[in-house]
Amino acid sequence: MKKENSNQVRSAAGEIVQYIILMAIVVAVVLVINQFIIINARIPSSSMENTIMVNDQIFGNRLAYSFGNPKRYDIIIFKYPDDETKYFIKRVIGLPGETVVIKSGKVYIDGSTEPLDDSFCPEQPKGDFGPYTVPQDCYFVMGDNRNDSHDSRYWINTYVTKDEILGKAFLRYWPIYKFGPIG
Repeated sequence: MKKENSNQVRSAAGEIVQYIILMAIVVAVVLVINQFIIINARIPSSSMENTIMVNDQIFGNRLAYSFGNPKRYDIIIFKYPDDETKYFIKRVIGLPGETVVIKSGKVYIDGSTEPLDDSFCPEQPKGDFGPYTVPQDCYFVMGDNRNDSHDSRYWINTYVTKDEILGKAFLRYWPIYKFGPIG
């Protein structure tokens, strides 16, 4: 009987060790994914409405720009250029080497007479800004809710450098009823 109890204790201890090892592996995998593949973000402000709403939770792809560059209209998560301890999310508007001018809320690139599409903006943007000439390896970004967005137009360090970009927003997972791709 004593031998049977001893075997049961060893068996239970072995099972506990297996669970601990499994949990450690799961935690390690989650940390690696979070650090190198996916960035998780909760939206604190209305600057990207109606595309992304306050308190939406989204995933960004950290690998999206490993072998390429952001494109116009990509929604990116990045370190705020004036305080890199904060993360922001905005839409890419101006690309490296371009000149951005905003007249009566409309965005014009490189002297074009045709403004960029702003159909994702919830209301008619207002204001005149620029010109801004975007340096190499930098991006001019704006919120979709242009009249209520603290973005490149207002920052001390106007542009987001490529190395400040953490990922491309790709999936809203909360609230669950709005689950799906972003953009």
